[in-house]
Amino acid sequence: MTDLSVDLGFLKLKNPVIAASGTFGYGLELAPHIDLRQLGGIVTKGLYFNPRSGNLPPRLAEASAGLINAIGLPGIGVERFSEEILPQLKGYDTAIIVNVCGESDDEYISVVDFLNQKEGISAYELNISCPNVKKGGLCPALDPQATFSVVSSVKKKSSLPIITKLSPNVTNIEEIALSAQDAGSDGISLVNTFLALAVDVDTRKPKLANLFGGLSGPAIKPLALRMVYQVASRVKIPVIGLGGISSGQDALEFLIAGAKAVEVGTANLVDPEATLKVIQELQEYCQKKGIAKIEKIVGTLKC
Repeated sequence: MTDLSVDLGFLKLKNPVIAASGTFGYGLELAPHIDLRQLGGIVTKGLYFNPRSGNLPPRLAEASAGLINAIGLPGIGVERFSEEILPQLKGYDTAIIVNVCGESDDEYISVVDFLNQKEGISAYELNISCPNVKKGGLCPALDPQATFSVVSSVKKKSSLPIITKLSPNVTNIEEIALSAQDAGSDGISLVNTFLALAVDVDTRKPKLANLFGGLSGPAIKPLALRMVYQVASRVKIPVIGLGGISSGQDALEFLIAGAKAVEVGTANLVDPEATLKVIQELQEYCQKKGIAKIEKIVGTLKC
């Protein structure tokens, strides 16, 4: 059997496949359908400090080879998560990464301060890049200075490693990634969704109540892959790639392009077993190619 384990430096995973935030709930929702212990890790649904209702419906619209969502990051808040969800997640032998949200630097810090006191969390993923929160929501990942500010502020307070999740809706993704690295981020995950619009031609109205939403799914994979390669080629900290991954081959492309691990998102909505199938296909590929350890293929793109 090929050794699928990967070492991010700040966190060791049994395999490079992580369930992405948003489409996997808090993790427990998929427990009746798959064995969570087989995953490299789980990124929880985004958490603000207080409960949040998200955007008004309609909040989803299908697109060619993808999905546009304007969910708006609804959630149960840190207290309920810590009391009801985290104690159960601790029972699974996999890395638990909490997706941290905030409308200000102070809120990001408050979430992390609260969760620092809890056991069972492996790392924080700072969601500074959601494109569809309500007006007033913060998206620091669009600006290098704002990125530096929130990452450095949270890093000073955090007792756990920080993974900064970046937005693709920028001119220079490398500049933002370097800013996160300079601010002390332990790793980077990218990309979040692409800002998108869907129109109902009969009503001539937007299909989403929020007007714009975030496009995810297979349609964005080539774009996400390009950005992951660009960032992995510039930063010294590990990169986690995501965007349209639904098969082992997709995951392999990201690993070869320089990602140390991958996250599977929208594919979970199509097939609850998507993550496990990606893991199995990675194992089969490595065995077929005679690769003893999957880390050997990371960053091996021949240009």
